[in-house]
Amino acid sequence: MDTNKSKDIKHFLGTRLREIRIAKGLSQEELAFRAGYDRTYISGIEQGKKNPSLVTIGNIAASLEVPVHLLFIESSPKENH
Repeated sequence: MDTNKSKDIKHFLGTRLREIRIAKGLSQEELAFRAGYDRTYISGIEQGKKNPSLVTIGNIAASLEVPVHLLFIESSPKENH
């Protein structure tokens, strides 16, 4: 995968993670605690600076109580209200 596509995917994942976390009413710190990671790691993912493993993505999705695939699809208008 070329560098630009990798950056795009990380940025998209981070944006979706932030959207879902906020919709669930969680702070980065609360999500980090639930998932077993440091708050700065969650922040890095949300900023597109970290490249989490599939296991990490699964843990985060479980902590958010959403299926993993929701982290990889665009938000629907219903999610934004």
